[in-house]
Amino acid sequence: MRAFRTAPTDRTRGLILQDFRTNGDAAANLLAFPDNRSRSPVVSFDRAELSQILRIYGRMVSAGEWRDYAIDMLKDRAVFSVFRRTSEMPLYRIEKNPKLARKQGAYQVVAAGGLIMKRGQDLANVLQVFDKALALADKA
Repeated sequence: MRAFRTAPTDRTRGLILQDFRTNGDAAANLLAFPDNRSRSPVVSFDRAELSQILRIYGRMVSAGEWRDYAIDMLKDRAVFSVFRRTSEMPLYRIEKNPKLARKQGAYQVVAAGGLIMKRGQDLANVLQVFDKALALADKA
């Protein structure tokens, strides 16, 4: 019967598994931990952007229009999806695509059918498209 012990190492940032055999000799096998440097960078919303988006989201939830959201951080873009019900397709997608920042603007709001409702450099201006929908919901 073999007994295994683990011992972390600082130098290799890995884990050494020592196999103590019946005769007392130790054999070492090195298993490397996943390294953060090997991950590819992802695009994400920063705190100020999320604050603006969640402010609109909270207003629409209180108006009864939206019920759920999802945040996707991909290699080329970040997406905040808004749902009326959890099981549906998203009503709107608020996307951040840094590659389009110099051309059309990094931010865009996309409707369920794929129609780009508004696009621009400033997130606050792009999110104004929801102010009209919120005004209509307040009148009803």
